[in-house]
Amino acid sequence: MAKTGKRFKSAREGIDRHAVYSVEDAVKMIRDRATAKFDETVDISMNLGVDPRHADQMVRGVCELPNGSGRSVRVAVFAKDEKAEEAKAAGADLVGADDLAEQVQKGDISFDRCIATPDMMPVVGRLGKILGPRGLMPNPKVGTVTQDVKSAVESAKGGAVEFRVEKAGIVQAGIGKASFSEDQLIGNVKAFCDAVQRAKPTGAKGTFVKKISLSSTMGPGLTVEPSSVSAS
Repeated sequence: MAKTGKRFKSAREGIDRHAVYSVEDAVKMIRDRATAKFDETVDISMNLGVDPRHADQMVRGVCELPNGSGRSVRVAVFAKDEKAEEAKAAGADLVGADDLAEQVQKGDISFDRCIATPDMMPVVGRLGKILGPRGLMPNPKVGTVTQDVKSAVESAKGGAVEFRVEKAGIVQAGIGKASFSEDQLIGNVKAFCDAVQRAKPTGAKGTFVKKISLSSTMGPGLTVEPSSVSAS
């Protein structure tokens, strides 16, 4: 939905759409302009110099946000026996095997993250057409197919965000809330950008990060100087 109305016009005041801001200035301006009646999400968008149609240019990974995402994440785990009990003890919201698969097949997908033990992948694999398009398919590359169920659940609950480049070469994610302090948001932005940089594929040529933008749910986007988000 397009961002329009008096609040959006007010939020755009004092912003040069053609300017490139430091991450510190961008975060401050976004927080100052996040005046909605709810706690707006702060989103990051990164335009990458890749063509994900080529396998050696796919960008995918997970980032442990140091200050959490501010979201309440519902986690589903496909596991049996002691691993199922481990998942429940770690705080998973849904735990099951064939019964959970049947629930998903019926269209009841009341979770934001899906984790599976390796032995459950034959069951989970049959759900690919349902979970895949929603970005919920477990994958060992991002730590959601694992024997260490406890760590995976705690990571998801603690603010880990998965990312995957879209067709146009863009990676997007929510990296916090407008109620976070400036330092918390800056820390999360730098951690996310660092995670994306570490996921640079072998087939990427030339400039990898072409553009970085930050925005709040109801606010305008600001272009961020890539050198200002270096985690070092």
